[in-house]
Amino acid sequence: MAPPNNLNREDAYRKQLVVDDRMCFVEVIDTAGQEEYATLRDQWVREGQGFILVYSIASRSTFDRLETFRQSMRRVKRGDPIFMLVGNKCDKTYEREVSKDEGAALARQFGCEFIETSAKTAQNVERLFMNLVRALRQTRNIEPGVPGPVKPQPKKKGGKCVIV
Repeated sequence: MAPPNNLNREDAYRKQLVVDDRMCFVEVIDTAGQEEYATLRDQWVREGQGFILVYSIASRSTFDRLETFRQSMRRVKRGDPIFMLVGNKCDKTYEREVSKDEGAALARQFGCEFIETSAKTAQNVERLFMNLVRALRQTRNIEPGVPGPVKPQPKKKGGKCVIV
């Protein structure tokens, strides 16, 4: 499901990426703190393939809420979807309230990858999406060279990843 047309530009966007020489379309929907979309959130989560849990390194409260968001998504998704843990605003190290070690420890607890980014400077943003696309491809058994059983799948001209 595509986000409604009345979402703010900052709340949803689509991006075309080339990851490992393969085209991918990523659709990102920001559902945090948007109660007017609460009824649609569960549907977006059900349809989402990857989830980015973002906190601000300059805000302890955003870090402390991550487990609640994660559990909510796991309930709706009924399983263990792919998560990435992201400490944003790494350009504001002078305001840091959450250490990099704490972020890494929480990612280990969640069983997911961790990265610090800056939306302002774009530091590690492309890397974040590329790593998430790779993780999604591996779970769908379509990544060349992944050990284990691989189901033959028809070749596609690009795929679409929905990230919530």
